[in-house]
Amino acid sequence: MSAHIPVASGEPVPSTCVDAEPFALRVTDDSMAPEFPRGCVVIVDPGMAPVDGRFVVARTASGTILRRLAVREDRFELHALAPGHPRDSTSRAAILGCVTQRAGRRRREHKRYD
Repeated sequence: MSAHIPVASGEPVPSTCVDAEPFALRVTDDSMAPEFPRGCVVIVDPGMAPVDGRFVVARTASGTILRRLAVREDRFELHALAPGHPRDSTSRAAILGCVTQRAGRRRREHKRYD
């Protein structure tokens, strides 16, 4: 037997508990170097609020990307750290989560983003 549980409107609600769980992704290019070099692993928390200056993972027309978020009034802009990459605009719904940790091959390469 399942029951309907009312939820307050506002932020998007995950459809399952699994959707709210942190997940790991491997960086596949150098667009965010030197902070996130190719091959490093990032931990992404879908429950963390996307605020100005945080590193986020978002869905865009070109695919899923890791970028630094810039909040400008009612717009969300995604910026690469490496030169030569275009800025993307996105919606709050397209942001999959915020980066909370970076892992590397060595302990000194590990870093937290709170």
